[in-house]
Amino acid sequence: MFGSINWFDAIYQLIMFFILMALLRKWAWGPIMNMMKQREEHIANEIDTAEKNRKEAVKYLEEQREAIKGARQEAQEIVENAKKLSAKQGEEIVATAKAEAERLKDSALAEIQREKEQAVSALREQVTSLSVLIATKVIEKELDEKQQDQLIQEYLKEVGEELWATKR
Repeated sequence: MFGSINWFDAIYQLIMFFILMALLRKWAWGPIMNMMKQREEHIANEIDTAEKNRKEAVKYLEEQREAIKGARQEAQEIVENAKKLSAKQGEEIVATAKAEAERLKDSALAEIQREKEQAVSALREQVTSLSVLIATKVIEKELDEKQQDQLIQEYLKEVGEELWATKR
């Protein structure tokens, strides 16, 4: 059996093999190859999309870094402007306070001067009236020198008490 070959069976199997190959090629191999080709195209598209997304991400990252850098610079400028503005406002407040203090001081000095003048005027009136009163009393009484001194001292004491009472 091993030495003889049945040519009819061999040709029959060979023909069947080629028919099977033709059928496989038409029904299986073509769709499998198309599916593999589509899969290959899909993977290539995914790789291209991923590369494109990576490039966009890198570009976006650079834009974000630039935006952050710009925001930091802007924030620094805002802080500097705020410092300058606060210093300027502080100086204005101090200047205003000094001007107000000077105005109050001048007003107080003017008020003191008016009251001083009023006090001096009142004192002059009292001294005048007391002088007239003393002169009247002295004229009414003929006094010796000791009595005149005593009378003057009493009136001066009264004047001092009246001045002390008006100052309060």
